Amino acid sequence: MRVRGVHFAVTRVVRRNPYASRHCCRFPEDQKSVQPQRTAASRPRLIVTADDFGAHEAVNEAVEHGYRQGVLRATSLMVAAPAAADAIRLAHRLPGLAVGLHLVLTDGAALLPHARIPDLVDAQGKFHDAMVRDGFRFLRRGVRRQLADEIRAQFKAFAASGLPLDHVNAHKHFYLHPIILSLVMSIGAKFGMRAMRLPDEPGMSFSLRPWVALMRRRMDGANIVHNDHVFGIRQSGRMDESALLDILRGLPEGVSEIYLHPAIRTEPEISVPGYRPVAELASLLSPQVRDMIAERCVLCRGFRDPAVARACA
Repeated sequence: MRVRGVHFAVTRVVRRNPYASRHCCRFPEDQKSVQPQRTAASRPRLIVTADDFGAHEAVNEAVEHGYRQGVLRATSLMVAAPAAADAIRLAHRLPGLAVGLHLVLTDGAALLPHARIPDLVDAQGKFHDAMVRDGFRFLRRGVRRQLADEIRAQFKAFAASGLPLDHVNAHKHFYLHPIILSLVMSIGAKFGMRAMRLPDEPGMSFSLRPWVALMRRRMDGANIVHNDHVFGIRQSGRMDESALLDILRGLPEGVSEIYLHPAIRTEPEISVPGYRPVAELASLLSPQVRDMIAERCVLCRGFRDPAVARACA
């Protein structure tokens, strides 16, 4: 999930996790590296996610490398992105990879044509990158209908992929907007959405805290599974080995999600000022990162992992 400018984008996981049927992913070294004073049941749960799956073949290749050779266990698919079809084919070859929907409602391509959502996109079918202005426009009933149509279309496209829906999150955390959140929750429920990312990062901007708190309350009330903490907002695009090791050293109790934007190489189509996608892939493949996770955490396969449920027992 790219961060440019102000973000609109985890807390206590709800007690009833509908996913408590799959196996937790741990490295083989886990049993040898657990410290006697801290059992596996008491260690923090960790979900490591790559956003922007489908944005480019270079991103898709990085997801595969991160999963097969590193600590990556989840990814979030942009269904309208240029390489989405390639990403879906790849995900079907990696059945252990947890795949979620990365809703794009700003600064990216829409799924529906301009004629269907003229108030949301330009003539080329691209969303505007004026989140504050768009936030006010969503107050108009006609614009809300278009927004609902696009959200529904993205959920339908994900369902058509044949991939199990592990989680839902949003590009630039735009679902912190209450209208978007309401639509995502109501539409997502019809498509089996049971987990979402809560963009609650330690030390986050004070101005975002009320919106995060509102989102947390609404998700808890709807029994939507979410993480306690997230990491990747303030250092978006710069989650290199040093950044990951620093986060892991101070990882709090509960369920944390670390998200990155890796790529196998830099390409103009996915270039963002200040982003270092190749370094982020290197951090996912780092032996030091792998060893520290094995020592300190329980690495989980997305939000479906039963270890996420056990964290709140």
